Amino acid sequence: MSGGLLSKNDLRARSELDEQGYTLIGGIDSDEDAERTLQDFGLLVPQYDGAVRNQVKAVPGYENYRYSKSVNTILVHSEAPGWNPPPRYLALHCRTQATCGGGHTDLVEAWPFVASLPADLRDQMRSQVVHWPGHNTAGVAGKGACAPMIQATGSGREIVRFSYNLLTRGHYDPPIDGASDLDALPLGQVGVALAERAAGFFAERRTRILIPERSILIWDNQRMFHARSAYRDSRRHLTRYWLAEDSPAEERTAERASADPTTTDSATRDRPGSGS
Repeated sequence: MSGGLLSKNDLRARSELDEQGYTLIGGIDSDEDAERTLQDFGLLVPQYDGAVRNQVKAVPGYENYRYSKSVNTILVHSEAPGWNPPPRYLALHCRTQATCGGGHTDLVEAWPFVASLPADLRDQMRSQVVHWPGHNTAGVAGKGACAPMIQATGSGREIVRFSYNLLTRGHYDPPIDGASDLDALPLGQVGVALAERAAGFFAERRTRILIPERSILIWDNQRMFHARSAYRDSRRHLTRYWLAEDSPAEERTAERASADPTTTDSATRDRPGSGS
């Protein structure tokens, strides 16, 4: 981008993001290059640990957890549902990709899933308030959000929040093995049934992307569900960014109104194609 004008490739990426909910941009060689590119799409915002960049790489200590710093499968969810609002866009800059056949980023649009549900479950998604913690396993304590899974903004646009793990295990990053107390889950059996439906829909409809090295995958986090396949190649290294959009003041106010103020938790560019 130069002088406030989007290049032809920037416009193509924006069009893809609007039309299909995600876009892939290549030729990104450094953190600085990534941030310059992402500034065309929104405002970079701090993540769970307060930093703008988060390094997604397996480290010791999380071998038995469904967590970004493990090599395990991460199940269907949206990013940071406890934020008000959740980040509009999520971006992953691939530094070193796994060569073992795993480590894909999987995406599916939420709204066809919602449309596939019986009316009573759609109503539950719009009416049942869930407490979404404001942190993940390694994040600092922060306020969560009390909001339904589908929430209208001040402009009338709907955004989605979702976490298979929270609905079925009561935690964003649970151990792979372990029992759950049904009574302690946010929506009890209804939430479990909804999560299982989402997982089935996701398995059938997902777009599977192995992000090429020196490339950034950007998607609309308020519209898309995502997940990650397991991998064995511990060299895999991505850098994650959150982006907010410059939405109208009345929309930001409506989105933040659902925050629970009393709850604090302890707990171009070349354009490569998609993997399959």
